[in-house]
Amino acid sequence: MPHIDIKLFPGRSDEMKKAAAKAIVEAAAAELAAPASAFSVSFTDVEKDAWNETVADKVEEASLFAGEVYRV
Repeated sequence: MPHIDIKLFPGRSDEMKKAAAKAIVEAAAAELAAPASAFSVSFTDVEKDAWNETVADKVEEASLFAGEVYRV
C-alpha cells in the first residue's frame, strides 16, 4: 500500500537508512491507521548538483504537506 520515496544527498550509510525507514514506517502507520507491514520505504541518493533538476523542480506544491522544498 503506501510507498515512501525519500530523496537525499549521498553520504548516509545503509544502517542509517534502515533505522530511519523503521522510524518513518512506525510514525506513518500510526498516523495513517494502516499496518506497518503495508508500508515500504526507499531511499534515492541525488547528487547536490542535480538536486534542483531532479527533485526540487518536480515537486508539485499541492502535494507538499510539510516544510518547503529545499533548493540548492
